[in-house]
Amino acid sequence: MKIQSAVFEVSSPSLDLCPRLALPEFAFIGRSNVGKSSLINMLTEKQTLAKVSDRPGKTRLMNFFTINRNWRLVDLPGYGYAHVAKTDRADFNEAVADYLVGRENLVCIFVLIDSRLEPQAIDVDFIGWLVDNEIPFVLIFTKTDKQSRSQTQSSIGRFKQAVLAELEPPPPIFASSAKTKAGRTDILNFITEQLDENPQQPGGSA
Repeated sequence: MKIQSAVFEVSSPSLDLCPRLALPEFAFIGRSNVGKSSLINMLTEKQTLAKVSDRPGKTRLMNFFTINRNWRLVDLPGYGYAHVAKTDRADFNEAVADYLVGRENLVCIFVLIDSRLEPQAIDVDFIGWLVDNEIPFVLIFTKTDKQSRSQTQSSIGRFKQAVLAELEPPPPIFASSAKTKAGRTDILNFITEQLDENPQQPGGSA
């Protein structure tokens, strides 16, 4: 896939204020400071599309970007940021939970994991919430440029064993680096495949 255009559309605080035009949507979420904004900018080759900050929790709203005029990339708040009541939704933004459960034109959720770390409880809990709610997801291990390839593969292997061992089928997994652009082609090819399998005509409503 070639990204010909990537345009910010709207920031939404809730599901009912999300864009009405039912374009296929691909959402990106992860623990605060996992490198989500950098990954989005790398995929679109627009370094200022998503705001990058050293301060965790910069993304507070659900940000929608229209790509090639026919699908959306959705930048979701990090699930270590929002402080909400302890409920069965897990410890992340309640509006995001509503979006993940109720957005009909959501095609795929990419969950970002820091490839340098041992499995983090917050990631494990969020994936458990997705599984409990029967929401399919894809994993992207980020920041692979900060360690060797063998270290990345070892980290992914530990995560698979600790978190994904009982999932059948297991989710697709990608390794990426915003700095070296590793994984960009594979992720965009996967999105292309999903668009081919989930065609939606512009003009509908979500």
